[in-house]
Amino acid sequence: MVEFDFEVDATGLNCPLPLLRLKKAMMELDSGNVVKVIATDPAAHLDIGVYAEQVGHQIVEYVNEDERQIFYVKKK
Repeated sequence: MVEFDFEVDATGLNCPLPLLRLKKAMMELDSGNVVKVIATDPAAHLDIGVYAEQVGHQIVEYVNEDERQIFYVKKK
């Protein structure tokens, strides 16, 4: 299990809300902090993956279980 500093529960939210909640959390955290994002939107992995790549954040771990996706994103 990955240790994290903040959790974003975007369960039941559709695009672009999981990504917007992640962006908001990232603005409030320090470099090196990790955010856990829980999403049920099937496209969340695309949105969060592209965002992390463009901005330079690191997806430390990605878990796809049943109907939900869990991301651990480390702020650059």
